[in-house]
Amino acid sequence: MVGAAPKLRADSCADRTQSGARSGALRIALVAALVPLSFTLVQCGKASNPAALAANSQANVQIVAKTNPQVASSDTFEDRFPAPQFKERFPSASESLLQRQMSDFSPKRAVQQQPQPEQAPYKVASLAPQVPYQRPAREDLTTLVSMKSSAFPYYGNNPASDAPFLNISKGDRRGHRSYSGRVYWQDETYSDSRVLMHVPEHFDVRKPGVIVVFFHGNGATLERDVRDRQLVPRQVTDSGANAILLAPQMAVDAADSSAGKFWQAGGLKRFMEESATHLARLTGDPNNARAFANMPIVIVGYSGGFLPTAWSLEVGGISDRVRGVVLLDAVYGEMDKFASWIESHRSGFFVSSYTRYTARRDRELMSTLRQKGISVSEDMDGPLRPGSVVFVETGDGITHRDYVTRAWTRDPLKDVLVKMSATPSLALTRVASTNPAASSR
Repeated sequence: MVGAAPKLRADSCADRTQSGARSGALRIALVAALVPLSFTLVQCGKASNPAALAANSQANVQIVAKTNPQVASSDTFEDRFPAPQFKERFPSASESLLQRQMSDFSPKRAVQQQPQPEQAPYKVASLAPQVPYQRPAREDLTTLVSMKSSAFPYYGNNPASDAPFLNISKGDRRGHRSYSGRVYWQDETYSDSRVLMHVPEHFDVRKPGVIVVFFHGNGATLERDVRDRQLVPRQVTDSGANAILLAPQMAVDAADSSAGKFWQAGGLKRFMEESATHLARLTGDPNNARAFANMPIVIVGYSGGFLPTAWSLEVGGISDRVRGVVLLDAVYGEMDKFASWIESHRSGFFVSSYTRYTARRDRELMSTLRQKGISVSEDMDGPLRPGSVVFVETGDGITHRDYVTRAWTRDPLKDVLVKMSATPSLALTRVASTNPAASSR
């Protein structure tokens, strides 16, 4: 019993010695951990050191490279977070903050970004800085306007017979018996006073211009045929000429070429005077009426439109303003009126294109003109010049129904306006002279 106690104390001392050693090691480890933490706490509120960030990022790259080389090679820290430059965070007084776009933060752009050259002096911001500002073009203006001076309704005489045009009645209805014997009633065929007006988007009333008056053929309406099938407004626009279009409704969807009010003396003059007012209102400035009232005129007659064309030249009252006549398979008669206008208006031009249906009369008109000493051309290859008289025969593959869109070329009206605009000496886009001597040269 006496010897056992010292052994126990010795074991206790040994235990305390080992416990003290472990406690010392624990304190050393705790101090080792707290010292870096204290430095970190001291650094709180201070900006990170770029060099340290770069070192840490490099260490992270090495760790990622060991665990996943593929990720490390294609998605590094530098790729996603480029090292900040001092001037980006603290610009000098002479510098301004760089303007960043979302694309600047893509991985590849961030790595490849090069220093930007010094910016040019201040410029006005623009959505398209490389393209000068242009006012958006307005749209074409196409509308139907009712006019008192349009062809119908008409209560006068038929000059061919000097008898009333409305030569048949049934109760309260009045109508016209045509040469074929068919009866057309006034309320169905001869009561539409509307005129198709078309102003291209590029038209400028301040510049020299021309008014195209289009007389459609038989069996037509302004919307279904002149606008949509024959594409007359589109041809005027596509020509690029400073031209506008007037197309009065003739007999509605009927096999009749009656000229209505264009049979009367001064009929075309009254029509153009009233049109000037409507065109000025359509273009938004009543003061434009004077310009429209002086613009030269080109008359286009298709098929049955030959009759109002011929009478407008003969008795319309403003034949000196008519600087061009275009007949599209339309010489069915009235050759004397066409020959007279051509002979007395040598500063204008005359074009007649024809199929086999009108070939005999076109050749008769050519012969008459040559007998008068007037030079006649038989192709449209050359330019239009003052006094040009052109007859063009088209082949068997060209149909009368499609003649307004396909004659000697596609869109023949467009072709005439293009040739007209390309010939300054023709003076068709300048205000026509009111001096009869000048117009007869």
